[in-house]
Order: sequence, then structure tokens, then C-alpha cells
Amino acid sequence: MAATVISSPYSRRFDLSALARVPRRDVDRVALADLLRYTFVCPPHTTVTGVKALSLGFPEEEGASANDFHPIDWPTTASFSGSLDDAVSKYHQLLCSALRASTERMRNPWLLQSGGKDSSSIAVALREARPDAICLTYLGGREENEVASARSTARKLGLRHEALVCDPARAFDRYVEIAGRLPFLTCDFAFLGYVDLCFEVRRSGGDGVLDGLGSDVYMGATISARQRALAVLARMNVDPSGLLDLPLVRDSFVACYLIGSAQMTPFERLFPGSRFSDAEVDALLGEPLSQKSRSRLDVLLTGHADASPEARRMLALSIAEAGAAFPKGMLACLGTGIQIGYPFCHPALVEWVKTLPTSYLLGRDGTNKILVRQHIEQHVGTLPYVNQKGSFRFDLVTLAQRRFDQVLSIAEMTAQLVPGAPTWLKTNRARFKNKYFASKFYLLAVMLPWLAGRIHAHETTNDAASPGST
Repeated sequence: MAATVISSPYSRRFDLSALARVPRRDVDRVALADLLRYTFVCPPHTTVTGVKALSLGFPEEEGASANDFHPIDWPTTASFSGSLDDAVSKYHQLLCSALRASTERMRNPWLLQSGGKDSSSIAVALREARPDAICLTYLGGREENEVASARSTARKLGLRHEALVCDPARAFDRYVEIAGRLPFLTCDFAFLGYVDLCFEVRRSGGDGVLDGLGSDVYMGATISARQRALAVLARMNVDPSGLLDLPLVRDSFVACYLIGSAQMTPFERLFPGSRFSDAEVDALLGEPLSQKSRSRLDVLLTGHADASPEARRMLALSIAEAGAAFPKGMLACLGTGIQIGYPFCHPALVEWVKTLPTSYLLGRDGTNKILVRQHIEQHVGTLPYVNQKGSFRFDLVTLAQRRFDQVLSIAEMTAQLVPGAPTWLKTNRARFKNKYFASKFYLLAVMLPWLAGRIHAHETTNDAASPGST
């Protein structure tokens, strides 16, 4: 019989401690293909056979399956009749209440403050709701530096601010320390950074983190010109492997990324990052599992073939939140023994936003989260980071450079589950200075230590049960 856990922070039944009670069953090999193809497992499946994680869009009942998925439609009834300034005032009040509820059991909360819209808006409310909280910003890589924006916001609000510079080797080592304790897995590209942050919070005396995730699915997310162009490219449906070794291509992340996009479906391309092709997945796992992975996603997309690009974008956000975005924080906090709070998922706030006129959320020019932007501007002014967002939150290339030998060693230990990993790592080692290939290295660097922990636990159980054991 399948075991189920409520993994939706929008639910009043969500309980992080319930994840720790997930039964230790066999590894779901199709889920491994999901991780390599998408960076997450298609909900409600997990990396453990027979264990379902019920997120937003699934009925909260035993036996729920992918066929029961009905993405939440957030229609605005526009029953709120006040001005935008009135809406901002009410939003601030509800966000403060959500923060108090989220931190009720936290003695020393830390806000993961990226410097962008959502975390900056939370920081504004934090000044009133929990002024003792500390803001923490992660400098993940050379392309994304939000520290100045985040620090400026915190100082204007009178909040304490700290920054942690990514050390990929340290983050990986910290992850390896907890990997064996995680009930299931995501390979989200921010996961190792999240683990690094949680270790730092715990080391500094914090007992909980606040995450600004969760508002995209009800405040609206627009489609950029870049995403539209990538969708056109993805319709080519070609195998790009022979093109990646061309002289002007192999060292260019942009060229490899664009070519790699051509082997995805337009919907798959809505998920972020560079990932393994179907042929690579089948070679890594030693059997044809990529099509079974694709079929899992197809089940979730049933009935949405004629949806508008905007609707499909929201559907992709809902799926990725369920499989990657929320689990990365939940698992990192569970593994490090601290709490997590998602203020934007508080039911009272969510339900109220649904009553707003669409014009308070989305502009005619494609500007999103107008309400949130106005909230920030009233308290701290315009944020530079709102206008230009970086690409990566983790230094993938340095990770590959500094932890290749260790990951290869783990790949050899786990070859019974991912038989093609040692060969792939050795064959592609010279390519990891290119982020396109370093991204794929990252996926293995996250997956393999978790699998090693499962194998070790299985062997330990067998040894303990063998005749003559003490």
C-alpha cells in the first residue's frame, strides 16, 4: 500500500516532521530518470517506491495518484473595491499575520533574503512582525550578486543582515553529511546552496528559516520573450549530441544550452537548467527509462494541450514547485534539524489575494506582482535586483573542479543503481569548465550520495539481520 505525506505548505495539514516518518523502501528507478531529465521527481511520486508526496493540486487523501492532479486555478473575483494603496495596506497587515504564524514556534528565525521582490516584501513586514529576525543572503556565483540590494533593504528597515559566500566544496561536504538522513530527494539547482545556508543558520544559533516561495502560483507569472523563443526552439525535437563537440560550440554555455533545448518538448523547456538528454539518461541508468519518465509528465498534462502559453507557464510553475522548489527547503531543513516557514502560503493571505482585481497583480506591459512592487517601494524604494535577475545560485563549475574525484568514487560505489555514471564522468571530465556540462555533473553530485546512503542502510540492515550478528 502506498504511503502518503502532505508536502504542500498551502495545506493546514502540512507538518515537516511527517517527512521524517517516510518508510525506507526501495528506490524508484523511474524517479531517478525524472531527476536527470527535470531535476525533480514528477509529483506525486518520490524517489522511494510507493511513497507519494501530496502537493498543491492533489487531493489530500490516501491513494491519491497523478491522475487526480488538478492544478489550482486562481480566478480573481475582484470583490475588493479599494484602491491600490488600500490593497497594499491590507496586504501588509495579512503578511505580518502570516509571518507571526510562520515563526510562532521559532525562537531565532532567519529570513533567506535573496534581494528580490518576494524576500524584500517579507523583510518589510518582518520589521513589524519579527524585528528580532536576521536576514541572510547567499552569494551563489559570479553571475548573481544580490548582496548589495539585500543589505541595503535590511539596513533601511533596521534589520540585521548577514551574507554567506558560496563555497561549493563546503556545501557539497555538508550535503553528504545529511544525505543519508533524507527520506527522498530533489536535485534542484539551488538545493546544495540551501543546505549550506541551513548549516550556517544552525551554526549561528538559528532554529528556523523563512522562505519567500509560494506566491507565483496565485499572484501570477508572465512569460518572457526569452521563454517564448526557447519554446519555439524546443519544438525542433532533435538529438543534439553530435553538435555539442563542434569547435565553436563545446566551450560555449549559451550555444550548448540552445542546442540542448532542441531535444526537449516546449513544456519541458519551461523547467530551468541544463539537463541530461533521453539517450544519456538511458545510458546512465542502464535501461530505457526516459520514456517512462516522459509518460509521468504527460499524465499531469492531460487535458491541457490547448491551454494558453500563460496557463501552461502556471502549470509548469505548479509542478516544479511541488517537485523541486518546496522540497529543496523542506529536505534541507529536515536534514539539519531546523524549522521552515512559508509566509506566502498562509491561507488567509492566499484567499484574500484572489479577491483583487487582476490589474493589481499583472500589468498590461507584462509586469508581474504589482502589489508586491508597490509594497516595497512605499517602504524602501525601488530595488535594482527587481530589474535584472541573475542565472545561477550555485557555482557549478567550481563544484565539478573541486569534488570530481569524490563524486566519481561515489559513482563507483553506486554503480548497481546508476551503472553508466562512472563512464560518463570520466568521458566528460574535460568539459566541466562549461556550465552546460557542469550542470549535469551537479545532478549526479546530488543524486549519488543519497543513493549511497540508501545502499549503506540496506546493507547495514541485512548485516544486522544475518545469523551470528550482534
